[in-house]
Amino acid sequence: MQLLASCIDLPGSALRNLALKMNPVVSQPGYGTGGVMHSDWQSGVFDCCDDLGICLCGTFFPLCLSCQIASDMNECCLCGASVAMRTLYRTRYGIPGSICSDFLWLGCFPHCTLCQLKRDIEKRKAMNAF
Repeated sequence: MQLLASCIDLPGSALRNLALKMNPVVSQPGYGTGGVMHSDWQSGVFDCCDDLGICLCGTFFPLCLSCQIASDMNECCLCGASVAMRTLYRTRYGIPGSICSDFLWLGCFPHCTLCQLKRDIEKRKAMNAF
């Protein structure tokens, strides 16, 4: 302490007072807001008629719609990747669900589920949230 005090030309008591006035940082700063974002789908699986263009594309050209969705998400358009894309999208936006539920929705109602995903992407783009 004396060596440090002599180096900066402060008397020992002044250095001690200076050290006592400083508040040390004892915690690391957090990342972001600290909370997990939670959201929900912008429309339901069976709200296919909300966007007639997406509905027609999903009904008659589901592979094209799947490739459009992959392109929107900056992913490769691969056969069978719809479950992975839906799961990625759901987790990215904090939408509740599971891989199993994604698989079941796409297995039972593939056209409606693809349309829901595309509608959700378009609505989030319109809100500048995509």
